[in-house]
Amino acid sequence: MQRVKWGIMGTGAIARAFVRGLERSRTGVASAVGSRKRSSAEHFGEEFSIPRRHESYESLLADPEVAVVYIATPHPYHAEWTVRAAEAGKHVLCEKPLALNHAQGMAMVEAARENGVFLMEAFMYRCHPQTAKLIELLRQGVVGEIRMIRASFGFGGGRAINADGRIFNKDLAGGGILDVGCYPVSAARLIAGVAVGEPFANPVEIVGAGHIGSTGVDEWTAAVLRFESGIIAQVSTAVRVSPDRTLEICGSDGAVIVENPWVADRIEADQGRIVVSTGGERRIVEVPADRTSFAYEADAVAAALASEAREGAWPAMGWADTLGNLATLDGWRREIGLVYDSETSAGNRPVRGALARRSNARMTYGRIPGLDKPVSKLIMGCDNQRTYAYGAAMWDDWYERGGNAFDTSWVYGGGTMEVLLGEWIKARGIRDEVVVVVKGAHTPRCTPELLVADFHESLDRLGFEYADLYVMHRDNPDVPVGEFVDVLNELMGKRLIRGAFGGSNWSIDRFEAADEYARRGGKTGFAVMNNNLSLARMVKPVWPGCVHVSDDASRKWLERTGTTNLSWSSQARGYFLPESERMKLGPDNFACWDAPDNRERRKRAEELAKKKGCAPINIAAAYVLNQPFPSFALVGPRTIQETAATIPALRIELSRDEIDWLWGR
Repeated sequence: MQRVKWGIMGTGAIARAFVRGLERSRTGVASAVGSRKRSSAEHFGEEFSIPRRHESYESLLADPEVAVVYIATPHPYHAEWTVRAAEAGKHVLCEKPLALNHAQGMAMVEAARENGVFLMEAFMYRCHPQTAKLIELLRQGVVGEIRMIRASFGFGGGRAINADGRIFNKDLAGGGILDVGCYPVSAARLIAGVAVGEPFANPVEIVGAGHIGSTGVDEWTAAVLRFESGIIAQVSTAVRVSPDRTLEICGSDGAVIVENPWVADRIEADQGRIVVSTGGERRIVEVPADRTSFAYEADAVAAALASEAREGAWPAMGWADTLGNLATLDGWRREIGLVYDSETSAGNRPVRGALARRSNARMTYGRIPGLDKPVSKLIMGCDNQRTYAYGAAMWDDWYERGGNAFDTSWVYGGGTMEVLLGEWIKARGIRDEVVVVVKGAHTPRCTPELLVADFHESLDRLGFEYADLYVMHRDNPDVPVGEFVDVLNELMGKRLIRGAFGGSNWSIDRFEAADEYARRGGKTGFAVMNNNLSLARMVKPVWPGCVHVSDDASRKWLERTGTTNLSWSSQARGYFLPESERMKLGPDNFACWDAPDNRERRKRAEELAKKKGCAPINIAAAYVLNQPFPSFALVGPRTIQETAATIPALRIELSRDEIDWLWGR
């Protein structure tokens, strides 16, 4: 059998452990090694008889002999080099934690998906037969109903602080949670999933406490995870304390203890041993092993490649499992107040190292009257980015895909979204390239005076000198339209709005009245409408005061007047997703769209999607983009995968007949 040829990226202790395991694997061989220094690569290659030695990571990725790259760099470099490896067509086994946070992890997983390569997070214990045996016993119900889990992994009792070493270096994302705390969390989530018949489960609540030392990293910490099933897990980690490294599962009928759950020996094969205590009796289950965990891990990768899988075969870490683990680690760090500098606007970099449009970006653009720059036909809604690291990952990806338009509002997240978006734009130096829809005057602050006050606050939060496009978030019929037109013209006169303005959730009658007032007074009128337009009719308002223009009469008015519409909830908030995904969005959201006529439209979208080789949700977005009037679609992806799934709508062309047929005319 031809062995899998591995390229080793990094020459530290964990790389040595993996290569020793690789030597005892049944499937793999270390074919090449890459380091940032020629001397390191040469020394490592000599030690392990590796023939191909590269003085840079770039050179390693360019090596045609390398099929799989094992990434063993310090944590902060995992994301960039995983993405670059995927783009080079290399399969990847990346050391844990896969990334510093869930945001980076999304980018890495999407890079693997888009480039068709294998990617797995290197939790070697998940590949050891002891873990498989543990799962088997739990599924057999050896302890009855699982209720509590306790897992710990730490080291360093009595250790002096070495501020220059990786473990205590905040710049290298040191500390216990990311280095070894990820193991107990992954085990707790695995077992909580097994208890409910799933591959893993994510906690619904995280409560933690910990000690952050003089170098800024967590030195000892613990957390309690609560799962929807009622299971409670206690996890702990340390780099200056040496707790026991056990895993304990307590159920209604007894307990299971795994004395060496992480089977982390780097030289000899770890023999598995599981202790089951039930009914006053203690039974020991021996699990023989003939290789180290690292060897089993390498063979698991080879098996996945042979089956043409693109992620780890359970119980090894699959993509959703890894992302759930990273999100849990994020929550644990939030509980103890640990943020790395690279997660802030001052230190954060794009995953690829530099921000640039992709050569294969598919974005299309339109024009909005009054604006002197093109606007991407898809506009990203910025209403769910709660941390800078998460926002930056989403917005970097959006920009790289060609997106240059963003929608935000004074009311979103109490101003958090505006602050984070503004910090990102400033940090990336792209203010002149992007179009930001600044919104305000949301009920109950929809008066001329409060509009002006909130407008200035939005600019302060964003750090902008002006708004490209300002949109009133709501209308207030008790206020004469002329008063709104007057204050908006005053802002334009002061060059605080340098493009155009418009109204969101305005009726056509009020919109026309505002433009008529402007024409009579020789003033600037509304350039855009920002109402919902989607293939599904909004059955009831998503929020109070919402207005749609999906009906025939409204669309005819838009076509006749040539009015630009920026459609929010352009994909009917997931109504055209497969049923299993659609129902996850909740009954309240579903009730806003579900009706017999919309169900028929969904059937037509599904039928047309089959013909055009796309997803029904793409047909829904294309319906908005292909209207016979200037039409832009606001989208609100929560993950990079959702962004990637939205982009195909841009390549779908719909004829007038297809648009009419989809609606049911």
